[in-house]
Amino acid sequence: MSRVGLKPISVPSEATVEIHPGRLDVKGPKGKLSCPIPEGIEFDFSDGVLTAKRGRDSHAALHGLTRSLAQNAITGVTAGFTKKLEIVGIGYRAQVTGRVVIFSLGYSHTIEFLMPEGIDIKVENQTKITVTGSDRQLVGQTAANIRALRPPEPYKNKGIRYEGEVLRKKEGKAGVTASA
Repeated sequence: MSRVGLKPISVPSEATVEIHPGRLDVKGPKGKLSCPIPEGIEFDFSDGVLTAKRGRDSHAALHGLTRSLAQNAITGVTAGFTKKLEIVGIGYRAQVTGRVVIFSLGYSHTIEFLMPEGIDIKVENQTKITVTGSDRQLVGQTAANIRALRPPEPYKNKGIRYEGEVLRKKEGKAGVTASA
């Protein structure tokens, strides 16, 4: 039995929800999102509360997933989602020019990263990156794509990391002791 799927979703007054066959449309101040509804799952919207129901127990796995996707869509169009990244390393920096983020990450060339539609990227102090948007999956994937440009290396931990990410630093080569 899905415990997540049984939780009701409270819909804020600034968001509107439309239930269509096969999808759920959510509109709010931060944009519009659509959430797929698989067969066997139904939504009921009344008095500002959205509830997910399933027809049979064979749809239990999709029950919680569908409810979570609907919750993320409602949260995204009202409050939005944010991921923060840090650039660590001497000479490593980033800057925003229009819809392009230009990274200097120790390679022989700069890397131009085009912002996806619906995503906003801000750079503070050339080393703090903030990725914001209404679609949780797109925000997370964009942050992962930026991190993949220069993931933290294990010896000096230089590279791009998530804010607050704990990294384990490896020991370098042990010095060779000369025996006399």
